[in-house]
Amino acid sequence: MQRVSKALVRVDDEIVGEIGIGLVALVGVTHDDTVARADKLADKIAHLRVFADGDDKMNLSVTDVGGAVLIVSQFTLYGDTRKGRRPSYVEAARPEVAEPLIDAVIQALADRGVRVATGRFRADMAVELTNDGPITLSIDV
Repeated sequence: MQRVSKALVRVDDEIVGEIGIGLVALVGVTHDDTVARADKLADKIAHLRVFADGDDKMNLSVTDVGGAVLIVSQFTLYGDTRKGRRPSYVEAARPEVAEPLIDAVIQALADRGVRVATGRFRADMAVELTNDGPITLSIDV
């Protein structure tokens, strides 16, 4: 996840998702993920305090600052490079499992009042972002 001042995702030169201040979340799904874990991830994203308050301390969440979240599905997060030179993706969930769980994260964020933009599942996406900080975090729930 990255804190950004702006971000967008393109598919075939068409902007399919765009945000201003907020977070870009590259979300990977593995075999043991569940709807409950998707909800927990959404809660963490919505309430993680990574934005500065009036004292320049990271005490505010994306919800507090009225920001948005750009969710980009990213099966390659589960690429295993321990052996050889070609990543293995056996830990990445199959698309028919992953897509509903990505959708569950999106819906859970929206249910919490967070504006959500998205990439396009299984598309070749070009992601552009201006990292603010830079603040980049790995979240595993």
